[in-house]
Order: sequence, then structure tokens, then C-alpha cells
Amino acid sequence: SFLRLSIGASDLSEGCFSYDDMPEGQSDFDLADFDLEAGDIEVIPLLQDILSINPDIKIIATAWSAPTWMKTNRSYIGGKLRPDCYAVYAAYLVKYLQAMREKGITLHAITPQNEPLNQKNEPSMIMEALEQADFIKNHLGPALQEADLDEVELFCWDHNCDVKEYPLAVFADDDARRYLSGSAWHLYGGDISVLSEMHQAYPEMKLYFTEQWVGSDGEFGGDLLWHVKNVLIGSLNNWSRIVLEWNLASDPFCGPHTPSGEARCVGALTLGEGISRNVAYYVIAHASKFVRPGSMRIYSDKHASLPNVAFLTPAGHIVLIALNNGATPLAFAIQCNGKNAFATLPARTVATYVWKAA
Repeated sequence: SFLRLSIGASDLSEGCFSYDDMPEGQSDFDLADFDLEAGDIEVIPLLQDILSINPDIKIIATAWSAPTWMKTNRSYIGGKLRPDCYAVYAAYLVKYLQAMREKGITLHAITPQNEPLNQKNEPSMIMEALEQADFIKNHLGPALQEADLDEVELFCWDHNCDVKEYPLAVFADDDARRYLSGSAWHLYGGDISVLSEMHQAYPEMKLYFTEQWVGSDGEFGGDLLWHVKNVLIGSLNNWSRIVLEWNLASDPFCGPHTPSGEARCVGALTLGEGISRNVAYYVIAHASKFVRPGSMRIYSDKHASLPNVAFLTPAGHIVLIALNNGATPLAFAIQCNGKNAFATLPARTVATYVWKAA
């Protein structure tokens, strides 16, 4: 029910590109050379196919870097957005949203920068908290409103749980916060409980968990258990409204990726001679098949030996996702509306239980 796109290239593109690349030493402040079909030309037809199957699917888009002519180092790796390019970069993002709409693709949300404190990825761009607040309140937010795109939700941060000070600083700026719907999160650092701290500080701000990748050097069982516990159950129990794994698909060699991009990212699917379903596929499937959009998280007892999360769905079902992370089988009771059910989870197992609410 939810997809994440890169605006221009991500590190899982074949090479770096933007929608307005210019020869060395040249700029395009009028965006006259903007071209939505630069780079990954397969993405738009694929999205159109997806939307023909499920027109209600929501899409969030994230920029890994501005075009290099807008950056202090004129490189796709690191560097910052030049102060004199704040306005044109906002116009660039607006033009992207408008061009996508012309292709029949309406985006639900954007974040202006993926991992704004990561300067090593390819592509990447540094954007400090006060810089992001400035960009949002003085440029991107007003540009979205002026273009009648203010229904596109805008999220700050889009990075790890170990630097909560960053989104807190952005939210502390009242003029920036009024354009924001919330903050986006990854879990390559810190603890997922930080999301609850953010909710307590700004309960009106949404929390989206937007990225966690599975490495080819991992082990299926261990990775599945860690992701279910921390990413799926963890983020949902800490007020996240969505859970996204990264990435949707890769080839048998974890490609494509940029030369210095992440070379170990296993897609939810591996596409080769056939299709292989991997860790991320099963993490998401445990929720997405049963916890449909509009579901509400409801109370369930918290047990260290049995991480779990429960929902009431629009169809009137209760869904319980439970994890036995231990080395022995675990028997437990499910109590709901005066009735009991008994279950046993084998060691190192996740299960989804579904029953009618009444």
C-alpha cells in the first residue's frame, strides 16, 4: 500500500543523475533543461503499471542530492546546497511533482533530503538542521503552497534514530513546522523508542519509518527476527504510521548501485532467471496482507520474551503480530473480549494471528 521513490538517483541507481544535469561550469536557474525521463527511464512506466493495478497506493519520494550545479562542491558525493540555490532547488522539487502528475503519478509525500548527515554515500548531500528549517520555511513550503501542492505531505529528517536533536530543532522553528506533516526515520543507529519521544514532544507530527535494508552478508533467520522486532513491531509500537523496507528488488549480485553506493543491499525480491523472496518480503508480508490501510493500533501487553503489536482493521478484524526470539518454543494465551485462545510459537519464529473483533 506504500512505495518509496528517489527523486533523481539513489545509491541503488546504475549511476548518478538528476533531472537537470548541466555541463561543467554551467547552471540552469530557469530549469529550462529539466527532464523527468533522465536517468532511470524504466521507473515511470513501471509506476504507471503499478497504479493501474492499485490506484490507491501511496508514494513518498526522497532526494539523495540536488543537481551538482546547485551544490558547494559540484559533486554528487557530499557537499551542501548553495545558499543562492535554495529557491531554485525548491522550484526543482515542485517541477518534479508537477511533471509526475502529468504522467498520472500523484505523490503523497516528499522528504527534501535522504540522510542529510551522511556525506559518504553516492549520491548524498549534507543539510544541517537549521539549514533544513530555513529551506522548508522560506523556500520549499511556500513554493508548494504557491503551486497548489500543499496537500503533498512534507517530512523532515529521513535519517537514523541516534540524532533526535535534528528533527527536534526543525520542529522548534514554528515557521518551518507549519509546513511539515512529520519526520521520517531509519534505524542504522540509535533505538526505535526515540520515535515515542518524538511523539511525546510533538504529538501532532506524523512519524514515518522509511528505510531499512538487509545485507547480503547477513543470515536469513537472524535478519528476519531483528527486522520484525525492531523495524516492524518496534516502529509500529512507537507511533510510526508506515513501515518501509529498502529496496523493492535487486538482481542476483545486489545490483544495480552507483560505484560508491551500497553494494550489499538485498531487495525484497531478487530478479534473475526466476524470482526469489527475501527477508524484507516476509517482514512486510506479515503486516501488509492483514493490516490494511485505515487499521488502528490497539493495546496489547508488552512482554520482553514475546514482542508483539495488535491492530483493529477497517473490516472489523483484530490482527496480532508476535515474535518468539528465543531458542525454545513459547506457549502463550491471547485474551480478547472475554475469550481466550492458546498458541505456541516455535523458537525463532514470527506469526500473524487474525480473528473477528466481535
